[in-house]
Amino acid sequence: MLQVDQLRKRYDRTDAKAFAVQEVSFNVKLGEFFTLLGPSGCGKTTTLRSIAGLEMPDEGEIRIGEDTVFSSVRGIAVPVNRRNIAMVFQSYAIWPHMTVGQNVAFPLEAMGVPTAEAARRIERALEMVGLAAFRDRPAPMLSGGQQQRVALARAFVKEARVLLLDEPLSNLDAKLREQMRVELRDLQRRVGTTAIYVTHDQEEAMSLSDRVAVMNEGRIVELAPPRALYLRPRTRFAAQFVGQADLLDCTRVGSEGNAWIVDTPLGRLRTADCSDAEAGASKTSLLIRPEHIELRASPENGLNEVAGVIERLVFSGRIVEYIIRAGDRLVRVQGTSREIFEAGRQVVMSLPPEHCVVVTD
Repeated sequence: MLQVDQLRKRYDRTDAKAFAVQEVSFNVKLGEFFTLLGPSGCGKTTTLRSIAGLEMPDEGEIRIGEDTVFSSVRGIAVPVNRRNIAMVFQSYAIWPHMTVGQNVAFPLEAMGVPTAEAARRIERALEMVGLAAFRDRPAPMLSGGQQQRVALARAFVKEARVLLLDEPLSNLDAKLREQMRVELRDLQRRVGTTAIYVTHDQEEAMSLSDRVAVMNEGRIVELAPPRALYLRPRTRFAAQFVGQADLLDCTRVGSEGNAWIVDTPLGRLRTADCSDAEAGASKTSLLIRPEHIELRASPENGLNEVAGVIERLVFSGRIVEYIIRAGDRLVRVQGTSREIFEAGRQVVMSLPPEHCVVVTD
């Protein structure tokens, strides 16, 4: 449904290397929920705005379905209103002088959709977002979550090929944001719209997406389904940006099948399957997530077990976070409140090999 090839965009013309987006390429399948994830300034919003036609890239090509909407080589730049896209912004962009129904109707009027067809689409869109009873209410009299639903209804009513969402939940409070994530994903699945979502919130990306592209300094550094991205990242940046991570410098000293034996500051450890590890990488690190480390009172089998002392702990109810000193290294461990180890206690950390993942710098 969407194809982006070798996209480049530079704002600072005085520096030939200062690219906001450089060599960005990806494909999005029909009905897929695809997320661009990364820190501020990484190029994700510039990429989204280029797809929408709100930015003019310097190089590359963008196709929506069978239509080329931008090509630097062929001199094609289709205007926004002819790209068959709908967009939801961070600010909602609700017309304050209109009712809910008038807001949703606005794009259909601009498209010249016949009155009867427009009425059918408006009713369906408002029912989808649970606002059918609010059709005649002035838009400013809605809560933040309801206004965001109006923005979604206005986008869905166009029945566009691609829905572009630029951090649409960031202005909502935490509880409402979590609720809207569920509703947005459910809506997208029911309608079957292809969605491109931009966020810096890794939890949003994990819970909403079919695939996630992690961006940094204008490039896509890793692209994978959420589970693979979290459990088996390939790069140091993705490992640290997506969730909490302890990364240990490591040196390969042997192999056991597809697993590596590595030397680390915590001692010699066995890793997960490293068949996908980048061959000949100049520097590698070992990733272990805090929640994957098991705490024990004493050693069991010696495999990937590291002795340490609990320096401090933070109790937050369901989760207990420990800071454990092993030699001159501090290690974070997360456990549940089912069993709590007190500060000052000697413990053994078990690092399951299947969760010890080699990443490249």
